[in-house]
Amino acid sequence: SVRDPLYVLPVLNGISMFVLQSLQPAPPDPTQAKVMKVMPVMFSFFFVFFPAGLVLYWTVNSVLSIAQQWVITRRIIAE
Repeated sequence: SVRDPLYVLPVLNGISMFVLQSLQPAPPDPTQAKVMKVMPVMFSFFFVFFPAGLVLYWTVNSVLSIAQQWVITRRIIAE
């Protein structure tokens, strides 16, 4: 229930969300693409005020999603 005093987790979360979004295909709508690029920055700002446990959970989830997307992309390219 205590937020991260060093702000490491919100920064790591923003980086992991940005990497995850760069691995996914771009949305066809240009407005939606702009919103998707701003979301990691917005979430990083919001996560400064959230409990560290929640931010850690979200960051680990993003890192695992990056690994999952990477494996799926590698398998598609191999076929």
